[in-house]
Amino acid sequence: MSEYVVSPKVYYTIFSCLMVLTALTVAASTIDLGSFNVLVALGIAIVKATLVLLYFMHLRYSQKLTWLVVSAAFVWLFILIGLTMSDELTRHWLAMAAR
Repeated sequence: MSEYVVSPKVYYTIFSCLMVLTALTVAASTIDLGSFNVLVALGIAIVKATLVLLYFMHLRYSQKLTWLVVSAAFVWLFILIGLTMSDELTRHWLAMAAR
């Protein structure tokens, strides 16, 4: 099985992008955006995670089965986050019962 060979220039470019996005994260943390601070931080984190997955974990050049496994992992992650948030968002009755 032959593998795709990525040139070092691509790795340096992706690394530079990650460093710029890290600096952007630090800069965004010093700005008060109200409730949008979390959205900006998560947006930058998603872009950084995507770059790491695609290039450093070689997902971009992998087989369809690998894409399916990674996609299934993200679906499972969203299910777990959804169940956790549904529990967290319905606990207001517990706070009212304690009064």
